Amino acid sequence: MPQNAPLKRLLYWLIAGTRGGESRGRIIESLKEMPKNANMLSDRLGMEYKNVRHHLDVLLKNGLLTTVGEGYGVTYFLSAELESNYGVFEEIWEKIGKMSKKRGGRKKY
Repeated sequence: MPQNAPLKRLLYWLIAGTRGGESRGRIIESLKEMPKNANMLSDRLGMEYKNVRHHLDVLLKNGLLTTVGEGYGVTYFLSAELESNYGVFEEIWEKIGKMSKKRGGRKKY
């Protein structure tokens, strides 16, 4: 079994297998570009702040993000494991996009 199989299963579940997966995928893409705090993500992605915080908490709890700082200004980064296996995320994200297009299309952000 490939070394990143557990990560692939986790990402597939969090991105494709659960409600809110598209929002989590958008957050991961945005954090790949540059680390951000929750307010920056909310503005950048056009999402409600409380929803961004919820998805950040889910990703953090599952070891896909790390943080620097405290309180309101805490900055979120991709975890070292996700960063080094980002291709696994891209593969899943691409599949979801193709599946979604068949059902009416996922927007490109």
